[in-house]
Amino acid sequence: MDFSKEFKEQVVDPFVKCYEECKTPNPCIECNKYIKFEILYNKAKELGCDYIATGHYAKVEYSQKYGEYVLKKSNADKKDQTYFLCGISKEILPKVLFPLSEYNTKEIRDIAKDNKIKVAEKSDSQEICFIQDNDYGSFLEKKITNRIKRGNIVLTNGLTIGEHKGLIYYTIGQRKGLGISYKEPLYVIKLNKTKNELIVGTEKELYQNRLYTNKVNFLIDFEKWPEEIYAKIRYRAKIAKAKVKKQDSNLEVIFDEPQRAITAGQSVVFYDEDDIVLGGGKIV
Repeated sequence: MDFSKEFKEQVVDPFVKCYEECKTPNPCIECNKYIKFEILYNKAKELGCDYIATGHYAKVEYSQKYGEYVLKKSNADKKDQTYFLCGISKEILPKVLFPLSEYNTKEIRDIAKDNKIKVAEKSDSQEICFIQDNDYGSFLEKKITNRIKRGNIVLTNGLTIGEHKGLIYYTIGQRKGLGISYKEPLYVIKLNKTKNELIVGTEKELYQNRLYTNKVNFLIDFEKWPEEIYAKIRYRAKIAKAKVKKQDSNLEVIFDEPQRAITAGQSVVFYDEDDIVLGGGKIV
């Protein structure tokens, strides 16, 4: 089935637009939401299929606590992929199978070796599938062309200390590639689209204990959420205790301890104490 048109419209184009808005997107979440677990699922229904199955490290099971099917962390520990599935519809969870849910990555590689599957020794992919050689800059240059402009690199106190080559090349928390020297290490703190300024500061300035999120996908109705939850601000971030306040369709998230490099465009994903995914939304 050729979903290239839908993939461009739902994944690639929003990826580019997000960078233009000085945010850092996560296209894998959009791909799961719109392509695998919406368009593909609808095709499966048309074909009369009862379930769809994917190789994600995740679990779906019935929860007595919530009285419905839930998405839950798998046995893959650090390789668990529920973070990337936070945008899928709760209505399809009873129709999804994750055959790898009870395995870790080593066990899967051992099974692949035993069955002489060629990719058994293949290294884990760390790249976005539609960007060659993980070169974001070259990809975005072709898409955005004449809209990339140089500007000032500015300390948080307003002092200009250098020039950036275009805001699309930077993300919150970045240290390498800034092209400036200073008396102490500097990190990207903020991207100011209005002034076309790259705001930099010390590592201490990267930490915040609060974020706001919109476009929240509730896999468990908010009224059922526990008072204290756990949140993850990016795939490789450690899970952290937090409290949330609902404001219309948005959430205010307050962490027990400050989090490093909270980044607009990324997703924050919420869990309960039993590793059940409560939902997820875009950081604004």
